[in-house]
Amino acid sequence: MAAVRSLSVVSLAWLLLLGLPTWSWAHGFAGQRFFPTTLAVEDPFVSDELSFLLSHTKEPRQGEEPPTGSTEFSVDYTKRLTPRLGLSLGGSYLHLNPEEGSTENGFGNLEVGAKYQLITLASSEALFSFGLTAEVGGTGARSVGADSVSTLSPTLFFGKGFGDLPETVPFLRPFALTGAFAANIPTRKQTVTTQVDPLSGELSQETELHPITFSWGLTLQYNLQYLQAFVKNVGLGVPFNRMIPLVEFPMETCLNRGCGGQTTGTINPGIIWFGKYIELGAEATIPINSRSGKNVGALFLVHFFIDDLFPHSLGRPLFP
Repeated sequence: MAAVRSLSVVSLAWLLLLGLPTWSWAHGFAGQRFFPTTLAVEDPFVSDELSFLLSHTKEPRQGEEPPTGSTEFSVDYTKRLTPRLGLSLGGSYLHLNPEEGSTENGFGNLEVGAKYQLITLASSEALFSFGLTAEVGGTGARSVGADSVSTLSPTLFFGKGFGDLPETVPFLRPFALTGAFAANIPTRKQTVTTQVDPLSGELSQETELHPITFSWGLTLQYNLQYLQAFVKNVGLGVPFNRMIPLVEFPMETCLNRGCGGQTTGTINPGIIWFGKYIELGAEATIPINSRSGKNVGALFLVHFFIDDLFPHSLGRPLFP
């Protein structure tokens, strides 16, 4: 019954999203600062957008589970209800290739969410947003690690451009910092599974704990278009004049239930190119410790600005 209810919620979310009807570009600006969609740490803006993300990494050994090559393809769609409030729906498909045993393929749990842009300060190139995301337990395949329990994630976002720094440090002004901080709260503390030994017929119980975790991530960006337009034209041509070199720091700290204080994460150097309608990005993912893995992975992003592709229809807020 829980799975049926979860699927009903997801179906309703899909129906709501699908039924919703330059520096003047609609997306990503606080004053003259453009904040791009980042690959690993969610950006603070609310906009109509469609993202495709491909990731590949090798997960470390976890208990009896062997090291596993993991390839994940994710899709995320966001639709604005008002200029400041948006709904999102996301899903992923995973291919797991362990060093021992057979490969597994399947969908991860679906995610539904909402984000509200609280404050936008144009003169300070700053903004703050609040969001709530729900990973709907039981909508994905257990064989690829999809949890049976749902998780709620209230999140605070911020973005700050350094364009208000004094003119004595002009080449620092293209820098910007964004961040996201979320508490990930499972709807159940633990799951108890009863198993029957096929030979003896004896019953045994296995308990899986669902800890609360804290996700915290930062990005440091350097916008080359901002450099040319608002600091100094250094003569960059296509495609460099629309590039943003960046480093992302997506981290997660476990808070209780057997793993309190343990932190995992990566350092992701990369680059983003953006146009009026599309954004492309690529990053390396470098583990910060042995719990996070031993191998460098990769992330690739293709992102569409629906608000600029279809400004008078699909990309327009429902209540402008």
